[in-house]
Amino acid sequence: MTSDRAAGALPSQVRAFHVFGRGYGGCERSVQHLPAKIAALRQSRTGRAGWASPEILPLVCVFMRIRALAAGFAALAAGTIPATPGVAAITVGSGPLTSSAPPAAAVTPPPAPGPAAPKAVPCPKAVAPKVVRSPKPTPPPPVPEHRVVGGDALATPGLIVPPGVATPPKVTATSWLVADLDTGEVLGGCGPHEYATPASVQKLLLAATMLPRLDPAQVVTVTKEDLDIAPGSSAVGLLPGGRYRVETLWLGLLLQSGNEAANALARLGGGADGVAGGVRAMNEQARKLGAWQTRAVTPSGLDAPGQFTSAYDLALIARVCFADPAFRRYVLTERTRIPAQKALRGKGFEIQNENQLVYRYPGALGGKTGFTDYARHTYVGAAERNGRRLVVTLLGAEPRPQRGWEQGAALLDWGFTLPRPASVGRLVEPGELDAEPSSASPPPAGSAQPAGTAQPAGTAQPAGTASSVDAGPGAGMLVALAVGALAITLAVAARRSPTTPALTPSALTPSAPTPSALTPSALTPSAPTPSAPTPSDPTTSAARRSPTSPAPAPTASVAPASSASATPDPTPAATSRRP
Repeated sequence: MTSDRAAGALPSQVRAFHVFGRGYGGCERSVQHLPAKIAALRQSRTGRAGWASPEILPLVCVFMRIRALAAGFAALAAGTIPATPGVAAITVGSGPLTSSAPPAAAVTPPPAPGPAAPKAVPCPKAVAPKVVRSPKPTPPPPVPEHRVVGGDALATPGLIVPPGVATPPKVTATSWLVADLDTGEVLGGCGPHEYATPASVQKLLLAATMLPRLDPAQVVTVTKEDLDIAPGSSAVGLLPGGRYRVETLWLGLLLQSGNEAANALARLGGGADGVAGGVRAMNEQARKLGAWQTRAVTPSGLDAPGQFTSAYDLALIARVCFADPAFRRYVLTERTRIPAQKALRGKGFEIQNENQLVYRYPGALGGKTGFTDYARHTYVGAAERNGRRLVVTLLGAEPRPQRGWEQGAALLDWGFTLPRPASVGRLVEPGELDAEPSSASPPPAGSAQPAGTAQPAGTAQPAGTASSVDAGPGAGMLVALAVGALAITLAVAARRSPTTPALTPSALTPSAPTPSALTPSALTPSAPTPSAPTPSDPTTSAARRSPTSPAPAPTASVAPASSASATPDPTPAATSRRP
């Protein structure tokens, strides 16, 4: 009685469900007390005979079964979604059937955060006099994968040395690196993967690219375009129309840092595309060597927008250069003569090696100097001591209190004091990174997510797994909805027998009883009259569908130049410190 009184405060339709629809078992038990409950409802002033009629009661029971089935399949889907790979969180429609599955990050807890990155150790710095210099070019944004080439420890902007070794000397260079030419072990560095402009040490990349391509005995003609260099920049003194051996161009490039010689060599090695083809070949060579932070724009190293390198990349390039016997002979040459051009009435002259390491450092193997207003002083040098060959690279140095080669010599001295097993990383081998793709390899062009893009906050997604967040329902939800829809259809079809009255709009539209309808005959319940089922219409189909069973959401789709025939003047023998 208390329950019926509480039902009286509800609308009549809801009250009918309250009487007949207390779950699956309540619906069946209500059938046994049908006459008394129907009579009570019809005596009520606000009762609705249409909803309380015995013809409608079986359909109410069907509805309760459908609701129970829908709830069961919703729970099944909720348990299936987390087990479906690639599904984070899915909500089907806007009705009550909503998956409450937690995101994938909650199912697979993210790995425990590691220790915080150690604070960068400042590099020992020498105090340089203040100079007026052009503002530094803006480097490209750092790529984490590029900064760990050679070892994770090399990704620091500060000092990195083996534990327990002597402190490196103070230098003005903004970044540097010392490595073993033979083993490839990195002995130490300061910001080895920091971007910097290269100046003329970029000519080493030109040498690493073109030395294997060009015949040193080939005679070539220098063009007017080869002499298109910045006014006041370093030059050998080659004449337009002059004919020189390729070896002479190499000596002019590496001893005198001749920019016109760089243009001529890039043009000769670039094939039909000339200098542009030569620069493209230089960048391809840098990629092959693993020098991913190096981008050449000019073959000579003269400043140009977007031209950068790093101390680590320079060590990779220098290692390849010093493996070439012709290069070692060129960079150890102290002086040589540029032949006269009689047809042009040009006299011959002598040039000398600008790298003072060759003259003043015992065991020097040679190297390359560089300077531009943007890059400041740059340097690459190598030496041998007690059967051990080391190379040093430095960028962004000032000439006082020490010149670039002197800072390189001091770092070489420090490197030779370290025990042979000492190492903080290594120089990768040519082609190693391309032959063995890893997480450090740059993303392919056109990839959906560029390398280095952070995942959205709050997500935990394994590397290499495509995210399915906002990609529509997963397989588990679709299967559950399909099975649920089939079960509901079968249940409705089973109830629609010849003894079950068909749903019609008039049966589903509640109408308030009038006083004239309340007659003794009307209060006496009568057995349902069998009737043939009527064809379903859109209104009836829509009414039969469970309000808790929305339709499944759609799945979201997701050549070298020819040599001249004329015989040039022979190049005089160059003076070298070593044969």
